[in-house]
Amino acid sequence: MTTLATLPAVDRESTGLQAVLLDMDGTLVETEDFWWEAECGLLAEFGHRLDDADRAVVVGGPMSRVVAHLLAVSGIPLTAEQLGTMINDRFVELISHGVPVRPGALELLAELAAEGVPTALVSASHRRIIDLVLKTLGEHHFAFSVAGDEVERTKPYPDPYLLAAARLGADPTRCVVVEDAPTGVRSGEAAGCRVVAVPSVTPIDEAPGRTVLRSLEELDVSLLRRLVPLSAGPV
Repeated sequence: MTTLATLPAVDRESTGLQAVLLDMDGTLVETEDFWWEAECGLLAEFGHRLDDADRAVVVGGPMSRVVAHLLAVSGIPLTAEQLGTMINDRFVELISHGVPVRPGALELLAELAAEGVPTALVSASHRRIIDLVLKTLGEHHFAFSVAGDEVERTKPYPDPYLLAAARLGADPTRCVVVEDAPTGVRSGEAAGCRVVAVPSVTPIDEAPGRTVLRSLEELDVSLLRRLVPLSAGPV
């Protein structure tokens, strides 16, 4: 298990790229359909059917927002804590035998490691979900991971990405966040990071400090370095 003492060294004098912070669900692994299946299946058992408009709201989490929306539209007789636990339990069942990796994800992680770029996994998912998915992705690819239930405020707040940058000793303005959903994009941008968006379900427009790609196969360390040039200042 990685500890603070074994984290890869960040060149704090660097005026270029210092770290890459990656989302998990929908970005590195194809789990958004599993989350949707868990949510739809549970609510169907209570006689409520979700549609595409609901999916646009819940994609990318966090669980607090997902649960609040589902309770509001369905009126099912559960507490937020009960429904959240049931969704997580159903999701764990669905991914218990592994999850599909998005095209280009493992290649990108291998290149980041080969180039010595400090890398962290930053997800709105809970710790038990992350640890399960890491069996597919490989824990060794990351210095550490930040889970949604380990921060007081998760995405779309900047807290998870600010925490990851701080643990790496990196300047957030010299970090690149890789995300797939608007919630995560807002989190990374609020933290002051450059953002690469690779949309999974919801379209994302380009914006200042933000690069939108069709696939992780279009992303490599060379491009990441160009996004934080030597003369880069705050986003």
